Amino acid sequence: MNSTPVPPRGRPSLHVVQVIGGGSARVCAHVRSLAAGLVARGVRVTVCAPPGTEPDYGFTRLGARFVPLTGRTDPEAVTALRAVCADADVVHAHGLRAGMPAALALCGRRRTPLVVTWHARTQAVGARARLMWLLERRVVRAARVVFGTTSDLVDRARRHGARDARLAPVSVPVPRAERDGPSARPSGAPVPGQPEEADGAREKTRAELGVTGRPLVLAVGRLAPRQGHTTLLTASRAWRRLDPQPLLAIAGEGPARPALQRRIEAEELPVRLLGRREDALELLAAADVAVLPARWEGRAVVAQEALRAGVPLVATAVGGLPELVGDAALLVPYGDARALADAVGGLLGDPARRRRLAAAGRVQAATWPSEDDTVTQALSVYDELAPGR
Repeated sequence: MNSTPVPPRGRPSLHVVQVIGGGSARVCAHVRSLAAGLVARGVRVTVCAPPGTEPDYGFTRLGARFVPLTGRTDPEAVTALRAVCADADVVHAHGLRAGMPAALALCGRRRTPLVVTWHARTQAVGARARLMWLLERRVVRAARVVFGTTSDLVDRARRHGARDARLAPVSVPVPRAERDGPSARPSGAPVPGQPEEADGAREKTRAELGVTGRPLVLAVGRLAPRQGHTTLLTASRAWRRLDPQPLLAIAGEGPARPALQRRIEAEELPVRLLGRREDALELLAAADVAVLPARWEGRAVVAQEALRAGVPLVATAVGGLPELVGDAALLVPYGDARALADAVGGLLGDPARRRRLAAAGRVQAATWPSEDDTVTQALSVYDELAPGR
């Protein structure tokens, strides 16, 4: 049920422009959820995003207007965004790549407030890190309100001089099958909390991966240096001594794949690179332990999905992960292969502890904000910033 009523007849509806600078699946899914909730509450929504996002996320099917945007900050792109925002009551940019063109488009329009949601921290180094620091500062200071998805991002926005920085946790939208119950669940899909119905799908997935009579450790993420896969491979060397020996499966694609594959073959590691997969939820349901060894994560999608699915998680104690998972996962220092190996190995040898973590994960997931909570928070800020519309 929507917590905010549709505007009374005769009162103009609020017009909110949502700006996406890149094609991040996490950001696009969040904006799609936000747009759906706002439209249902009588808000007029325009989504400005890269052209390829509309076929995948169907913003227009939700009742929003879609305007393709390159995400560049050149004069032509800024001019196009300025025209879209001409009658906007609020402009809400998601990420720094969206925040800069939005800030430039609103220059001279003090009556049109800019809201920026900071979803993730940049991982740049050297000269690029300095450039990104300046970009962060410019965008944060241009915004009337900055939403940080984690406490450390809120603190960082305040250090940059944000006028108003607030915590706004963003959860992955719950799959329809979980919201609507068994009747909406596709045949063969895992059923959280009902192991007897999920066993068939789980064993089928494990058989396809070649995991028979041995544990499955799963990592999901882009194959890039900051994701910590080098540390993960080092940790996997210790698991060769376990009996039965677990298989580490890594789902994802990226520039680090060739180097990782060469190391796997050279050291004969019990690791399999799965490439890009569309069945991450099924893979998680089949895993004995999920691992997230990244250098920085906010409200990581894989961490949320693992806890919701009741899969024990070992992750690095970085960014927003500690506040996301609480005591429902094992946290280790980033880059510490021994700590990672010991944590995973300990869980594989202790089924009772895995069950406790699985139960704790579902309890923790129930504390996260719902999609309705997220929409309500955003709409309250919009109304606060545009009271005279």
